[in-house]
Amino acid sequence: MNKSQELELLAPAKNADVGIEAILHGADAVYIGGPGFGARVEAANAFADIKRLTDFAHRFDARVYMTLNTIVNDSERLEAVRLAWLAYENGVDALIVQDMGILDSDLPPIQLHASTQCDVRSPQKARFLESVGFSQVVLAREMNLAEIRQCYETLQSARIEYFIHGALCVSYSGQCYASFAATGRSANRGACAQLCRLPYSVYTEEGKELIADRHVLSLKDNNQTDNLSALIDAGVRSFKIEGRLKDVSYVKNITAHYRRALDQIIAERGDLKRSSDGVSFINFEPDPRKSFNRGFTDYFTRERHHDMAVFETPKNSGEKIGQIVRIASDAIEVKSEEELHNADGLTYLSRDKTLMGFAVNRAEEIDHGLWRLTLRERPISKKHPQLTPGTVLYRNRDQAWEEALSKSTAKRLIGLNAFWSASEEGFTLRLEDSRGNCAIAQARPDNMQKAARIEQNRSNIEKNLKKTGETDFEIVRLTLDDQGYFAPASIVNAMRREALEKMQKERLDHFERLPKAHVTESLPYPDAVDFRANVLNEQAVRFYKRHEAVITEPALETGSVRREVPVMLTKHCVRYALGLCLKDNLDKVKADPALKSRYRPDPLILKSGPNVYRATFDCKKCEMTLTARVKTDTSLGVVKLKES
Repeated sequence: MNKSQELELLAPAKNADVGIEAILHGADAVYIGGPGFGARVEAANAFADIKRLTDFAHRFDARVYMTLNTIVNDSERLEAVRLAWLAYENGVDALIVQDMGILDSDLPPIQLHASTQCDVRSPQKARFLESVGFSQVVLAREMNLAEIRQCYETLQSARIEYFIHGALCVSYSGQCYASFAATGRSANRGACAQLCRLPYSVYTEEGKELIADRHVLSLKDNNQTDNLSALIDAGVRSFKIEGRLKDVSYVKNITAHYRRALDQIIAERGDLKRSSDGVSFINFEPDPRKSFNRGFTDYFTRERHHDMAVFETPKNSGEKIGQIVRIASDAIEVKSEEELHNADGLTYLSRDKTLMGFAVNRAEEIDHGLWRLTLRERPISKKHPQLTPGTVLYRNRDQAWEEALSKSTAKRLIGLNAFWSASEEGFTLRLEDSRGNCAIAQARPDNMQKAARIEQNRSNIEKNLKKTGETDFEIVRLTLDDQGYFAPASIVNAMRREALEKMQKERLDHFERLPKAHVTESLPYPDAVDFRANVLNEQAVRFYKRHEAVITEPALETGSVRREVPVMLTKHCVRYALGLCLKDNLDKVKADPALKSRYRPDPLILKSGPNVYRATFDCKKCEMTLTARVKTDTSLGVVKLKES
């Protein structure tokens, strides 16, 4: 088996305009929501906009994937299938799917990718999804390099997709039911209430408070910059940036950052290449710290560590810029090596570790590294009484940076080889791209003449051929065989325009859609068959039955499950984060056995307003489960298991 060595940088697209910018800044593919059934209800798009995006992407052999990754009930399934066909007709290259009822429907001949909501945590699950027709499989963000490699070695042809940047769900994707259980808003239907970002107080079962009003379930943001080479070696081929709700400056910055990092790896290794065409020329210095983030972690990619959660705030605190040295009634003086700007947004942590912030009205450097900042909120002592000399400041909005990224910041060009030849019969210009496409333009002047100044003539031909203007192309290699014949600029320019137009058409005519994978064999379904299988329609019931799995319980979203259930399953462990993990404190316990009871993995209680969860710990698997009773009366569908 010869597995693909093409690497794909996959960026999010809130809308077509953001998607176009992602491609300009180096994305090989983008994923976008359609008119419905995408797991971000706020990020829906009309097919006219999606067609505009696919037309643009295909100019660079880049791809557009549409999310169809919510679970659907029986009354919705046919509408989801209709959208799948419309996606195909509008040039979408692949559908991202969670619901096996949609998979098992009359879909167009379009490639299918398994959504992160499919909860792929094992080689068996990855192989099963490949066997039923998925060409690309997103692995759980919690998997480490060795586990990713096991999946890669198990798969026969499906590509591994892996999140490399952005927000982290604390629960395994597809296995978080806290939002629906408490509010009736289903994460598996794109309407998560993000209860994990709330502050919680943590208690022992006896009622002892361990920590109060802290964001103990709120994780830092994913950043795999330092692990890209290792992920490639483990088998990842599609590198996914999270963020279908992110604005255009975020997508520009993060896409450009990872484009540069992956290109460097590709340049150093001869066995890799990118999956789309063109080079992105970026006119700013990408920096992930400048975009929204909660601090960064590489999560479990290498090993468990203590720097995964951010208890203080789920908001963007920003990058550290300095500290206050003096406070006046309307201004503060700040020591900072960073250049500060009018309208910058600055933040600080209050004494109780709450994130506070203010806007700068005017920034003036009064001495080297010493800034006077006039604030909009005055008097400062009343508006921000906790600001004192020595307070550390962070910047979560760099106004100059945002203004720079609001303008045109990238151009993407496809390299062409050009061959110019001349004879007594006329001129010929041939263009070739890296995919073997060829375009030819010829001119037959009535009177071919030899050039009086041969070198000047050649220089002019080269200069005029390289004037590719606003096209998608650049001439990267030019071979001249002018035989000394003079070529007027008007003829060279006309031939160049003709050849470039033909090349554009040639590339579009030879653009190939991604092949749809065939069902290879009938493997048994290897996962949960209760409500955690997320079955909301009877077509899915029949699908699982064919794969030797009898669904015992419909999805929680039917409203038929009202008992206490596991609402989150996560590798993030509150005990570990609080320093109460037995494994993490074995040396202390060995030195003082009396400490063992302190680190025993007893259940904990998490409380945030009306939301109360009991946390239990499986130390062998290093997993934490939060359980709670289903409170909502919401029903989003009915599934008749026996009849199916």
